[in-house]
Amino acid sequence: MYVPGRPPGATILSGGMEPRHFGHWPPGMPRSLRAPRTTLSKMFEDSAARNPEKVAAVFEGTSISYGELRGKVESLAAHLQLACGVAPGERVLLCMQNGLDFVIAFLGILRAGAVVVPVSPMNVAAELRHYAADSDARVALTEEDLVSRFSGLPLDELLLLRQVGQRQPAHDNLKPEPDPDALCVMPYTSGSTGNPKGCMHTHATVLHSVVGAAAWKHIDDKAVALATAPFFHVTGMIHSFLATVWAGGTMVIQRRWDPLAAAGLVERHRCTHWDNVPTMVVDLLSHPGALEHDLGSMKWIFGGGAAMPEAIAQKLYEVCGVRYIEGYGMTETISQTHINPPQNPKKQCLGIPTFDTDALVVDPDRFTAMDAGEQGEIVVRGPQLLAGYWKNEKAYRDSWCEVEGETGRFFRTGDLGRADPDGYFYISDRLKRMINAAGFKVWPAEVEAAMYRHPAIKECCIIASPDARRGETVKAVVVLKDDFLGKVAAQDIEAWSRAQMAAYKVPRKIEFTDALPRTPSGKLMWRALQEREFGRKPA
Repeated sequence: MYVPGRPPGATILSGGMEPRHFGHWPPGMPRSLRAPRTTLSKMFEDSAARNPEKVAAVFEGTSISYGELRGKVESLAAHLQLACGVAPGERVLLCMQNGLDFVIAFLGILRAGAVVVPVSPMNVAAELRHYAADSDARVALTEEDLVSRFSGLPLDELLLLRQVGQRQPAHDNLKPEPDPDALCVMPYTSGSTGNPKGCMHTHATVLHSVVGAAAWKHIDDKAVALATAPFFHVTGMIHSFLATVWAGGTMVIQRRWDPLAAAGLVERHRCTHWDNVPTMVVDLLSHPGALEHDLGSMKWIFGGGAAMPEAIAQKLYEVCGVRYIEGYGMTETISQTHINPPQNPKKQCLGIPTFDTDALVVDPDRFTAMDAGEQGEIVVRGPQLLAGYWKNEKAYRDSWCEVEGETGRFFRTGDLGRADPDGYFYISDRLKRMINAAGFKVWPAEVEAAMYRHPAIKECCIIASPDARRGETVKAVVVLKDDFLGKVAAQDIEAWSRAQMAAYKVPRKIEFTDALPRTPSGKLMWRALQEREFGRKPA
């Protein structure tokens, strides 16, 4: 049972024993680690004040010190407040590739007291329209290559950083710092309904993940982080970007993933930390030119979003001398709830619950705790959980459950898994309908809603299909309207789809069929198609 007054990660097992996973806790690491009561803006300012001459980031041959970065952040914040009228708590869209501009924009929005709404630069106009309308954002920051996608969106201001003057305002021109419990970041996640929901995160929830990531991986002011994971996504945002800033380290930023260029950056800048998705490691190790570079400076290589193949992890160890450390988290938890302990990682494993985090495996119908080895739904709770879904209280309420014999509520991850006798967690299946394409989460209902706009499609069902590189890829099973039979090819639908949605959501495989399987009541039997695709018999 959960004992009030103990750290949330210190659930007591039957018989009064501590959690099994504490037996594998990193040596010398505190079991509870509370983030300071501050804000992300103050975190950055403190790092800049400690060592203003230190290089904060390197991007495409340009280095910027913490002091220089602070000046640009202050200027943007002043512009947002004084020229755009951005008020504290107002949501501001941020749609950029990785780079110095993203770092300046992210920190500048926070310094203005506003809320960052990070969205993928792969999104097309229809997707951006939803984020702008749902978040009530009036202002967006983007880059030259993406401006056309914002055409016709209901925005008052669309800013490029080059339009913002570099005059550093007087410090007292800016409004006071927000409260640590104020909203600061609102990334979007989808779900079974297909409507992306804004995950409301405060400075406190984000800082718990930031400080925990830095402690677990020993990120300090000497750390040099290879930043290849997208900053708009929680992995890149927390581990490559904000944890490095917290420690006063240096980011070496890559705009788009390129394994050969990444290897060159590691060698040139002696990178020590790298957070990624497994497909990046696969790309790096399969590129002959990349392996000619000296990668020996690496001390920590962390990933999540998909399981790392055992053979790839072994080859990585042989090349770099570093164990690949897997973790698990969600947008709702602003990254990690589980990470493998570095002294004893397990393969294709989520790891153990991190600082002050509780995790259980429960029966998804009765919400009773399962024994070690038994499959159920993974549920979690901890200081990093979101404060709510933006304008969707019902979805937020429905995401929590009470577990028999436990005090307080747990958040339902929707992932089916198990815990082993040592307290390590594993994913075995999904309770919710979702596709994991190279670490990017694709929600079939969202893709289906877009596909139905095609004039030739009568019915469609989006499922996952096995893929050697991406793990899974998106497949559409399509029923054409009678008038289009024999007139529309798979490549036509794929080309059309690329104009309707972000590239990672586009169906890479398209199968035509006469009819989709349905229950007697007419409900689509998507799971039957999914099981068939992976060569399993439907349950």
